[in-house]
Amino acid sequence: MTNRRHTRLGERGEQLAERHLVKLGMTVVERRHRTRRGEIDLVCRDGATLVFVEVKTRQSNRAGAPVASITPSKQRRLSRLALAYLKHHELLDCPARFDVVSVAFTENMTEPRIDHFRDAFPATGTDCFF
Repeated sequence: MTNRRHTRLGERGEQLAERHLVKLGMTVVERRHRTRRGEIDLVCRDGATLVFVEVKTRQSNRAGAPVASITPSKQRRLSRLALAYLKHHELLDCPARFDVVSVAFTENMTEPRIDHFRDAFPATGTDCFF
């Protein structure tokens, strides 16, 4: 898959994930929060809780299930990004969690399969914040 096609697939997955989360009652605060250290796909509010959402999109399961790509290393990186976000926005006292949304497009499906993993992993690393 070309890089441009891969990017479009990821963008489509993020749009579908966002729509799914809004239907669940969440409010999107920010999309694609980028820093020099990485990106948080979606930042949402679920009531009083700030939710950092990682969206994984696949066209097949050849590379494994989308959620399986959230390795401990990726969890540490997302934890650091979330901590920086909370500090920057002066939200360190705000409850927060990490959700993962998996979007799977397959040849046999007319609609993609969307799986939402609420509180998918704890903050990890030496600079944890919860």
